[in-house]
Amino acid sequence: MQLEILTPETTFYSGEVNSITLPGTLGSFQILNNHAPLISSLTRGILSFSAGGRIQEMEVMDGFVEVSHNKVTVCLDAIKGL
Repeated sequence: MQLEILTPETTFYSGEVNSITLPGTLGSFQILNNHAPLISSLTRGILSFSAGGRIQEMEVMDGFVEVSHNKVTVCLDAIKGL
């Protein structure tokens, strides 16, 4: 599935991934290929994704995610350390 991680300043990541784990407002959740469409708010926590056999992690402050047709768009206010 395609993942885009966006901030107001830049496209932080764009590429194919196997899975994504996000810090939802009601708890952490995972998105896999062919996930049902959804929109969810995000809170401070760890966003991680698996791509090319590697897991990448980053701490995020808040934002939202939209999932539709194997495309995941994550819009963030800030990524800690950027």
